[in-house]
Amino acid sequence: MSAKINEKPRKRSDLDKSIDLGLDQFGRFVKLRWIWLLLASIVLWYLISNIVPLVGSISAGSVLFYVFQIMFAFLFGIMQFVAIFWFLGRPRLYWVMPGETGVTFDYYTGNPEVLEAARRTVALLRGVKEFEEMGGTPVRGMLLSGPPGTGKSYLAQCMSTEAGVPFAYASAASFRAMFIGMDILMIRNLYNKARRLAREYGGCVIFMDEIDAIGGSRGGNNSALGGGMMGMLGAGTGGLNQLLMEMDPPNIETGWFKKVLRTLGLSHGRVQKQPVLTIGATNIPESLDAALLRPGRFDRLIKVAPPTDKYRPEVIEFYLRKIKYDPGVSIAALSQRMVNYTPVAIKHVINEAVIIAHFGGREVVTYRDLVEAQDVHEFGLRQLAELTPIERRRLAYHEAGHAVACYYLMDRYFPAFVTLHKHGDLEGAAAFAAWRQKETIITNSKEDVLARIQVSVASRAAEELFLNVNLNGVTGDFASATQLAAAYVGAYGMDGTLTSYLAFANGLTGASPMSLPKMADRVEAVLQSQFRAVKRLFQEHSEAVIAVAEALIERDELVAEEIKQLIDEADARRVAKQVLSDFEPLLGAGSNGNGYVLSNGRSNGNGTSGVPLIDTARLNFETGESNLFPFSSEVDSTIQPYQNLDGPMGDEPYM
Repeated sequence: MSAKINEKPRKRSDLDKSIDLGLDQFGRFVKLRWIWLLLASIVLWYLISNIVPLVGSISAGSVLFYVFQIMFAFLFGIMQFVAIFWFLGRPRLYWVMPGETGVTFDYYTGNPEVLEAARRTVALLRGVKEFEEMGGTPVRGMLLSGPPGTGKSYLAQCMSTEAGVPFAYASAASFRAMFIGMDILMIRNLYNKARRLAREYGGCVIFMDEIDAIGGSRGGNNSALGGGMMGMLGAGTGGLNQLLMEMDPPNIETGWFKKVLRTLGLSHGRVQKQPVLTIGATNIPESLDAALLRPGRFDRLIKVAPPTDKYRPEVIEFYLRKIKYDPGVSIAALSQRMVNYTPVAIKHVINEAVIIAHFGGREVVTYRDLVEAQDVHEFGLRQLAELTPIERRRLAYHEAGHAVACYYLMDRYFPAFVTLHKHGDLEGAAAFAAWRQKETIITNSKEDVLARIQVSVASRAAEELFLNVNLNGVTGDFASATQLAAAYVGAYGMDGTLTSYLAFANGLTGASPMSLPKMADRVEAVLQSQFRAVKRLFQEHSEAVIAVAEALIERDELVAEEIKQLIDEADARRVAKQVLSDFEPLLGAGSNGNGYVLSNGRSNGNGTSGVPLIDTARLNFETGESNLFPFSSEVDSTIQPYQNLDGPMGDEPYM
């Protein structure tokens, strides 16, 4: 007895282990699949007892006829369901196989940080085995967010080409099917095919554009609508739930052969997850469900912004190389004009310039073509107006006041465009002036705010000084100036007081500037002081206002270079006149005799001032390659119409 107790257990041989494993698998198969064994036995017994004895008495033709009928009835029933699911279960999906796009990382410019993140993701997708051997887990998802046109889908195509794997472009909105359950079926089929291709090519990329269409938060309206009739029509969250499972699936077998082996209980190996990378794109990432944004699904959240000042010239040059353009076109000047432009917007403007040059009879694109294309892009098509001489002169001096005041007062901006014509995208504006930034602007000083107030009220100052009229087109200007003055007093604390009307804000009424004592009087005092200041400016630089206004009357529209040249030439004449007047006692002339002495600017109110018209030379520029603008290359803002100074656009007949 003691010998048996002290005897060591005999080591099992490999043959014993194999026999035990086989018996264990067979026993598990019999235990779990006994119903299949029973059915197979019944079918076998039926065939042996009934069909086999009759084989000799039945002709081969009859057997084939019955077999054909059975197969036809079976296939007809299947095809009805297949047809339904074929038409209802097809999302907007495009498959691009390796090598079909031809776009690589060399074609993606303007966002080096985003490009580097994409390169690393591709490197992990290529070398997933080596990465897993180090203990790492491959990236399953990447969410690209940013404004429309920043190149999110283009980046996904570049990643697919660089990785050498299939690429699926899917519109997430197409997964919102009419009937409940169809979205689940479409998403499951998509990922099944992606895993199948991943086994063949070593990986696969699925790009879902506008993923917020199916990935919206379940705590919002979707959950409320999904329970009733809307749920029957496919408005539930089943598609999102299926997407969550597919992006982070459990260890399940997806290959059909191994599925059969596992069904028969003959395979119990470790399940391998295929490297499928899901790339989502959205403009509103804050609307996505939290479960979709957690690590393990969208592991990387990348903000794709428009190119910065440093890299915007690369994008412009990239698209200019695709067309025939004048070699003298300044890339730096175009970069200053296209602040905050997305790559798609830059491409559109350049293509529009090609159209303008083609119909203008030119074989190459000039700088003026690009400027005109940008104006059409931002302001819409020009609508020529048949203005009477009085209206033309009134509008010209109104807008010239804004442009000249911007030139002298707003050191960080430059007047970019002024026109007497309507444009399609600016409804209600019969004429307008606009400016752009010279540099990236984050903060504004006290002087900056006061300068913007002066630019807003400059239209009324020009009307009174040069036309002796008060026109009704200043409503939007006064609204903007009043909002700025109220913020100057009650929000920015720039008039010496520290009390802010924002402290009295509530969710119902908001912050009222009138919450502070004597607020209206203090705001009016600021407005009056700045109105007087801009009047003094125009009295000192009256030649510049007249030059811009008269040139605008003649040409209808002026661009940045033309505005600057007119003002500089007017200032040169003013300085020359001042110098000559200083030497008059020595020369004994008594007067300068040049005919440009400014009177009080008064008129009879019909828009004619009695001031001699200035013979302004027309500026002919094509390349933009000039030293007229000593502007910094650091700019970061889009063009801003003057009537939208921190406030809503007025609905007056002209601006």
